Amino acid sequence: MSRRRGARRAGMDTCDPDLKPTTCKLKEVTAMATRLPSRDYMQACWVVPDLEKAIHLWARQAGIGPFFYFDDVVYDNPVYRGEPWQPVKFHAAIAQAGHLQIELVSQLEEGHSIFRDVVPAGRSGLHHMSTYTHDFDADLAWYRDAGTEVAFSGLMKGAPVCWLDTTATLGFMTELITANPLKEAVFRQFREAADSWDGTDLVRRLG
Repeated sequence: MSRRRGARRAGMDTCDPDLKPTTCKLKEVTAMATRLPSRDYMQACWVVPDLEKAIHLWARQAGIGPFFYFDDVVYDNPVYRGEPWQPVKFHAAIAQAGHLQIELVSQLEEGHSIFRDVVPAGRSGLHHMSTYTHDFDADLAWYRDAGTEVAFSGLMKGAPVCWLDTTATLGFMTELITANPLKEAVFRQFREAADSWDGTDLVRRLG
């Protein structure tokens, strides 16, 4: 049996050396994709210097609203770049836009954070895209196997969450959000509010 045929049977790299490099690369990418669990990119987040101003800009320029405001986001067991994290204060707001959530975040004090890692103080910019995962550990393992660094991890109301530093390859960080009934209820409230919004009561709190 030839070495090439033996490699195929052993589950090793099956790219035929006689094929063009681009064809081999396509086969490798396709094989990687078949190992991925389903992806559900459901949120895009921008870091902004002035949260209230940004909310009104999104409403006026894109018709997005209402926004739900959060001023006390707490993570248990926070780890930043492999070390215990001393939290910095920030506030955020989220609105539903079709199938996508629009999140706006403003950091209120100086200090190292995943937000400052991507968007400098005083600037606005896309920070991350979020995926909604039903298998957090498997998704996290896949990114780690691909060589992606975990920029931040922690627990939010007992559910694991993390930000992966994909900025060098994708241009933004990737957040993994664990699917759970509490999240489903909150996200349903976002959707229902957006569906019935008439342009009034732009900034709200969860209730």
